[in-house]
Amino acid sequence: MTPRGPAEWAASAREAAAVPLEVLVPTRNRPAELATALGGLAAQDADFGVVVSDQSDGAPGWSHPAAEAMVRVLRAQGRPVRCYRHLPLQGLAEHRQFLLESSSADRVLFLDDDVWLAPAAVTTLVAALDALGCGFVGMAVQGLSYLGDRRPDEVGDFSVWERGVEPERMDRIAPGFGRWRLHNAANLAHVAERLRREGRLAPGEWLPYRVAWVGGCVLYRRGALQECGGFGFWRELPPGHAGEDVVAQWRVMERFGGAGIVPSHAVHLESPTTVTDRSVEASEALSDSGLQAGP
Repeated sequence: MTPRGPAEWAASAREAAAVPLEVLVPTRNRPAELATALGGLAAQDADFGVVVSDQSDGAPGWSHPAAEAMVRVLRAQGRPVRCYRHLPLQGLAEHRQFLLESSSADRVLFLDDDVWLAPAAVTTLVAALDALGCGFVGMAVQGLSYLGDRRPDEVGDFSVWERGVEPERMDRIAPGFGRWRLHNAANLAHVAERLRREGRLAPGEWLPYRVAWVGGCVLYRRGALQECGGFGFWRELPPGHAGEDVVAQWRVMERFGGAGIVPSHAVHLESPTTVTDRSVEASEALSDSGLQAGP
């Protein structure tokens, strides 16, 4: 399906059809950020639907005029958009599991509500997932206020997957755990610039690289994520936790492999976090057996 252009927005709504990909957006108390994230999705050229799940204290974020307008744009383009209120709060992992269970698409893109995607981001992620055949690919979010802050000591672990992505066991003591620093500040933008100067990254091209994990924008092969248990481990965690995406990705990496994509098209809005209770780190709280790749 090609998104309908402005000349077609007033046409009769097309009959809803199954989409190959759904973008899953968890949100809470961030109407302006949600509007920005939805606006980025409206500029994409890929075929997808959108599922928004809101846990705001007051009115849902999609009821804000700016967010509501972006929902209208997406629907006018012919994209199915579903919005849910999901309460009570039971933690980040439970919220992601709810979104996963709300979708039946073969591919699911978890997009945080404070991330704006540049045009062609979704198309690039889909092409990468198809080409690599791994369990997930992600675009690490970049804080563009840090473009002038170069950190060569944090990008030394950057390593391209030269011969295809392979399964990899990852935990907090693994040699590759230090790769998490690659995604600080605007490090990945600086890596992309260097690759371009070196002639290793032409315009329109992308490269897969090894990660510790990817936050904010991750496209999963649904079957791989489900086979590894999804986010069902939420029942083993208290509501006040963080790092749920780390656990899910480590499980998928061990069985199917996972990769980051450079250049990243994902921009972090750098808003204050709405997750104030981070007293439990999921990857530390779960036992080694709990972190292994599924049942």
